[in-house]
Amino acid sequence: MYFREKYYYSMIAIVSYVSIGSYDSNTVDEDKILSSILTELKMQHEIVPWSDKQVDWSKYETLLIKSTWDYFDYYPEFLNWINHVKKLNIKVLNNLDTILWNSTKGYLAEIKEKGFPVISGFTLKKGTKISFDEIHKSLGTGDWVVKPMVSGGAKNTMKIPSSQWDKFEGKIQQLAQDEDFLIQPYVKEVAEVGEYSLLFFNGEFSHAVLKTPASGDFRVQHYFGGAIKSITPSGNMRKAAKTLVDQFASDSLYARVDGVEINGAFYLMELELIEPYLFLDSNPSAIPNYKKALIQRLG
Repeated sequence: MYFREKYYYSMIAIVSYVSIGSYDSNTVDEDKILSSILTELKMQHEIVPWSDKQVDWSKYETLLIKSTWDYFDYYPEFLNWINHVKKLNIKVLNNLDTILWNSTKGYLAEIKEKGFPVISGFTLKKGTKISFDEIHKSLGTGDWVVKPMVSGGAKNTMKIPSSQWDKFEGKIQQLAQDEDFLIQPYVKEVAEVGEYSLLFFNGEFSHAVLKTPASGDFRVQHYFGGAIKSITPSGNMRKAAKTLVDQFASDSLYARVDGVEINGAFYLMELELIEPYLFLDSNPSAIPNYKKALIQRLG
């Protein structure tokens, strides 16, 4: 999925990943869109996987983290890479402290604690014994969604009726021996209406889409049969998303606010600040807005 153009010197790295077709099937290649924008702006650049151990990151003036879509599959290695890049003291967008904070879903509880409407959940710590009573006390009855605390692409994500917990407990307990898990209440609005994604560049709203799952599913990702359409969000939804960006991603080149509407209120599902797909082909304003933000950041 990546290519490297040779120059006498390289200023910018578009940070991507080595594709094996798991997370980018049937998608527009946004790395190439970003590359075409930088080419148009006459900025020297390369598309480079974050995990390439042969790369000398110190030769870059700026890293644009775009599609590190397998970071959660190799999380310890990703953290080592971040620590290595931090020591180089070069410009990174989005910045590395933001990426570290956003890399584990514990940030959702932090946002909720600050008074924002959030679909948070119950944290099942690695290696601890599952207590159904504690989970039930926290989430109540109904369906639950179980997912790794560090995850993406619906990896190891399960929808479980709380009344049938005993059928799944053994599997979840086994998975939780290796990593933390998050157990959230199932949000029926995702299946009934869909999940909204609002895109911001340099803190300014750009465009939005509605992601709907395939019939009978709850996962909105396209590789599970989900559909995507461009939408114009309501003023209240835009205001809610903008407030979240201002509070938690004010210095970010890009931010994607994923959420649902429940009884007229916008609830955050995910604040995507590491490697969100930006839906650049969904709206005529998307690429010009992205280009404008890059010019503002890169000169």
